[in-house]
Amino acid sequence: MRKRDFLKNLSGLAFIPNFLPFELSLDELKSTIEVKKTVKTDFWDKIRMDYLLKNDYVNLENGYYNIIPRPTLNKYFEHIKKVNFHGSYYMRNKREKDNLRIVKRLSQFVGCNSDQLVITRNTTESLDLVISGFPWKKNDEAIFADQDYGAMKQMFKQISARYGINNKIISIPNHPLDDDEIVSIYENQITARTKLIMVSHMINITGQILPVKKICDMAHKYNVEVLVDGAHCIGHFSFNISDLNCDYYGSSLHKWLSTPLGVGLLYVSKKNISKIWPLIASHISEKNNIMRLNHIGTHPVHTDLAIDNALDYIEIIGIKRKENRLRKLQRYWSDSLRSNKKVIVNTPIEIQRSCGIGNIGIRGLKPLEFQKILFDKYNIFTVAIDEANVFGCRITPNVYTSFNELNKFIEAVNKITLKV
Repeated sequence: MRKRDFLKNLSGLAFIPNFLPFELSLDELKSTIEVKKTVKTDFWDKIRMDYLLKNDYVNLENGYYNIIPRPTLNKYFEHIKKVNFHGSYYMRNKREKDNLRIVKRLSQFVGCNSDQLVITRNTTESLDLVISGFPWKKNDEAIFADQDYGAMKQMFKQISARYGINNKIISIPNHPLDDDEIVSIYENQITARTKLIMVSHMINITGQILPVKKICDMAHKYNVEVLVDGAHCIGHFSFNISDLNCDYYGSSLHKWLSTPLGVGLLYVSKKNISKIWPLIASHISEKNNIMRLNHIGTHPVHTDLAIDNALDYIEIIGIKRKENRLRKLQRYWSDSLRSNKKVIVNTPIEIQRSCGIGNIGIRGLKPLEFQKILFDKYNIFTVAIDEANVFGCRITPNVYTSFNELNKFIEAVNKITLKV
């Protein structure tokens, strides 16, 4: 099927009503398109119809990974059947071509050259590959934040023990004065021994978006390289990796791009490819070929194939429209609760510093207790954060989340604050 025809059909499939069985194939669902055109509702209500959602709780924890919309899920099942049907013939004759094609399309979506991008399994694999494969020497220095993701912080600790490097751990304020304050926090730690800075594009526990390009531009003046954790950014808001001026970028596509679980990406600037040791040794010997960093053995390649379908889906929505939707949802509930004096909003108020992710705490209530009350009494699922100067619950709606569900959350929080 030609891409144009597939997109035409998929745009119709965005309106599948919930009573249809999700396991139907794309061809079987074509007959429903005319029926769906008669549905009188707004765009996001129709998008919601693409998701099978549990009725026993409101899911405000989409940050771990996103539920796959049904058009993508149906194609994913087809990929599983295809790979299984062809057996090793597929892996020996089709796999490499498919991988190169998908990498090329993905690179266009994220805004970088295809010879600087590889598909991985998640952000942790991507970033730990760089941290562990960096050409460290004893007494070299690395800088990262206490608010960064735990898996990468653990890898820095391991590299410190292994190679004798020194880790400098900073803290990012939840409510910075401006970009300069954040840049200066990193800059003040740089010495002649500093080799690498790790920066979160979006801090996963608060949703704060950091001024990555400004940090990269500053670091490069000192010949320091920058590794960016973009776990929550691809498919969340609009940007191009090449515009950030970073050296390395990792992300998980099963988060906001809504691929199946187990898909990520790693970007490495061309000048740095040759210096990084691969996580698993590859048969590719060319030092400047990024594919030598991508050998992970036999794995469920049908997950990679579904990247194509996830890109089809997000292109129908439009990344800028999705960004606006996610930010609108976040600001709807967070702005409503900022006036409550017992609520602590751990996400910056400036519009450009956040998007779909937010975090709030309640004075006098431990995060785990807050999480438990929300779920047990109000049937709202969130995740507690109790570390790195962030004490509250992370709230992550998705495109399918309704304002009625957010109203339930707002009402629940206000009721909880009356009892603490």
